Amino acid sequence: MLHQLSLQNRRAAAAAGGVLVLAALGVNTPAHAASYGTPTIGLSVSYLSGAVGATGDPVVTVTVAQSGADVTALGVAASASSKSSVAGTGDVTVTGTGATRQLAVAAHARGYTDLTIKVTGLGGRTATKTLHYAASAAVQNSADTRYLTGSSDASAAVDVGGGYAVVADDESNTLRLYSRSASGAPVRSWDVGSALGADKEIDIEGAARVGNTIYWTGSLGNNKDGEYRSDRNTVFTTTVTGSGAATRLTVGGSYRKLRDDLVAWDKANGNRYGFAAGTADGEVPKQIDGFNIEGLEFAPGSTTTAYLGFRAPLVPPKDGGKALIVPVTNFDKVAGSGAKAVIGTPIELDLGGLSIRDIRKNAADQYLIVAGSWAADDNSDPYALYAWDGVAAHAPVKRADLPTTDAGGWESVVDVPDLTVPGAQVQLITDAGSADLYGDGTAAKDLDHAEWKKSRAVRFTVGG
Repeated sequence: MLHQLSLQNRRAAAAAGGVLVLAALGVNTPAHAASYGTPTIGLSVSYLSGAVGATGDPVVTVTVAQSGADVTALGVAASASSKSSVAGTGDVTVTGTGATRQLAVAAHARGYTDLTIKVTGLGGRTATKTLHYAASAAVQNSADTRYLTGSSDASAAVDVGGGYAVVADDESNTLRLYSRSASGAPVRSWDVGSALGADKEIDIEGAARVGNTIYWTGSLGNNKDGEYRSDRNTVFTTTVTGSGAATRLTVGGSYRKLRDDLVAWDKANGNRYGFAAGTADGEVPKQIDGFNIEGLEFAPGSTTTAYLGFRAPLVPPKDGGKALIVPVTNFDKVAGSGAKAVIGTPIELDLGGLSIRDIRKNAADQYLIVAGSWAADDNSDPYALYAWDGVAAHAPVKRADLPTTDAGGWESVVDVPDLTVPGAQVQLITDAGSADLYGDGTAAKDLDHAEWKKSRAVRFTVGG
């Protein structure tokens, strides 16, 4: 009986009884454990695109917390995959130990999977988020390839220093600022449509920089249904301030009658190039005798005369025809202040039956021309890279045949290195809008999520 126990034994019995009571109440864990909250987890994006075998694919920032717990004690990992053949839980890597972690995915195959990302906190409590992941196929030159996400229809690009470039999109009126060395989303963007009074797409296809002014041109052609849309008949300028990631753009001047000036000039010269017929109602622009501009660059040593490079027509409009350049001798005033265009002597270049998809020069007036089919929006026809000196009487020289086994058509030259330096590299960007990136038959431009849209930027050796 209790009254017969010693004082020491009575104290021990009382303590034991207290433990039994605490255990019955479910408080046999440390006292502070009851204060642990449910952990929280956030993802910087819910949709992510990668590529099989890619270098430097985009990463996701994971933010975690748990009340009452040291954040370094929280664990983050992938706990499930809806299609592990594309990417499984073991293909997800999380680095960092603080409130923010970095998550990367290594793809195995083309397709889609939903990845469950779980944070495990103290007290055994967990929370999850779903990352919707899409993987495109492996490509050639993967080590020199980066992906520009948020848009799949890159159509013109201009270097702005510090390892960054402004990239245009021919499916919208948005200019985007990207890192040239890392895959991922733009760091900044500008929708220039409202400032230019453009309700529909301008179909931006060419760009050239002089000092702190970037000149841009629409295709000037009819739309794909052969209909005239005035917004496509636009050239304009943007003023650059800053550089690199700190670049800012301000819309300057514009002009919406350059197409009219070109048609009138061609009529006055015997309809040599068929511009009136190529712009007639019902005529689609991407025909061998169509009307479609895709290149813009200034003439050697000039800040006023710009070369307009035509995707169509070929001259003459038949297989083996030459590519056409039409100089506008006062382009600075045309785009800058709306002056009527003064047309110079046209230039016809032998690009092996291909037309101009972009043209770019450097400060030494060394030009590179991306040559491609007047017809193809993808990689179904040949592409080549030509060097030129910008002189009408001099023939361009082929530097390389561009690979066409991967998705997307070659569209843009970012800048031109010194072509006399052995090993010098140029970065080219594809328009992948018509490509089926993920194997489900959906064109990239029609994907539901901007994060899954992307163009490919690839470096090629051209110097020496």
